[in-house]
Amino acid sequence: MEKSQVYKKEYEKLSNIFKDVEDNQRELVQGLIEDAAFLYAENHGLKEIMKETGMVKVHPTNKSLQKTFESSKQFLKNVNCYSVVIKVLNSILNRNAIEDDDAFDKWIKEKQQVK
Repeated sequence: MEKSQVYKKEYEKLSNIFKDVEDNQRELVQGLIEDAAFLYAENHGLKEIMKETGMVKVHPTNKSLQKTFESSKQFLKNVNCYSVVIKVLNSILNRNAIEDDDAFDKWIKEKQQVK
């Protein structure tokens, strides 16, 4: 699958997850959704490269001599950035989640109504 297709699929997935978020919050995170989809697609491309090259080149006769490929370094940077973006997006979703009252919340409401 091409990177543009991977981007589009990931963007649609994330946009769908955020479809019920308030308009102003969705506008606020729109750039992060785009960035997350971009990083996801870029890493997809890097994974394809690393399937052929691996992440590290090891010297054939001296195993202690190793060389890290630039693609693997960039992959790891992208993964770190992607995880931060997803954490931020997830925190927005968690703020929007409507939680049912637990037993403690019900007890507090009852006590407030008695007064």
